Amino acid sequence: MMIVEERIYTLRAGEAGAYLAAYEQEGLAIQQPILGRMVGYYATEFGPLNQVIHLWAYESLQERGERRARLLADPAWKAYAAKVRPMVLTQENKLLTPASFMQVRWQHA
Repeated sequence: MMIVEERIYTLRAGEAGAYLAAYEQEGLAIQQPILGRMVGYYATEFGPLNQVIHLWAYESLQERGERRARLLADPAWKAYAAKVRPMVLTQENKLLTPASFMQVRWQHA
């Protein structure tokens, strides 16, 4: 069964551009090979502002746990996270299960 993790970061006002630039320049190259299946990466334009939402697909909770543990142990990720963490006010994570008719698509590393 495929699961999708939705992660929502609410950023300090005015930090979304800097956060996305840092992720594009540094974070993506570290995170994508480890987590593997990016479904999407978005910034809010309406509704709650200053949010970045990203979705990652996993075959199971076990795979998610293994991949997240590898990411959190990676020295390059630790250094990157220390740079962007001050921009983040709150974080929200959800595990989603696709409806039977939903075809999950993701970017390949």
